[in-house]
Amino acid sequence: MSHIIVLVACLCAERTERDGWGMSRVSQAEARANRQRVVEAASRLFREKGVENVSIVDVMQSVGLTQGGFYKQFSSKEALVDEATAHALTERMKQLTALDEEHGGHEAAWSWLVDDYLSAHHRDDPGDGCPAVGFVADFARELRPRETYAAGVRDMADWVAPGEAGLVALATLVGAVLLARATAGTPVSDEIMKAVRHSEALALPVG
Repeated sequence: MSHIIVLVACLCAERTERDGWGMSRVSQAEARANRQRVVEAASRLFREKGVENVSIVDVMQSVGLTQGGFYKQFSSKEALVDEATAHALTERMKQLTALDEEHGGHEAAWSWLVDDYLSAHHRDDPGDGCPAVGFVADFARELRPRETYAAGVRDMADWVAPGEAGLVALATLVGAVLLARATAGTPVSDEIMKAVRHSEALALPVG
């Protein structure tokens, strides 16, 4: 079982049996569904705009809910950040695991991922992009707990390749996309993605 899935299970366990949004008005099932919508929306918005640039009001309004119900479900914005990060990383790992089957093996899956990762659509759509890139600045700048993010990064690197090779390849991709986004709209952005696509750092170890 991956590190991030264990963390998600712990997060969910801490919140079970809580009352949802105004239980006199909605059922527990509806409250859980609303809560999941908030987590998913926060995950997208945080990656797109950065945690500090997204307020609780922004998140709640994006799913058609009021701010008043937030604290019935989450203890703080930081609690939402942690759960939104865990959700994004868990979904990413599901996607990566499925790639091996979809492409008939890991080598073909990795080749497809590199092309997709270093593409214009991934560069230009951070909200639905890789969470390793989308959350990196928030965890680098702010003194917030990093265990959830670190566990997800480790799981992703382990999927790429065992040991240092996986970490090097993942770090190369993440750094390339960060630079490509920072230079978007200039020729340098496309040059970065093209150059990294053929980097030896992305070659899987033989054997």
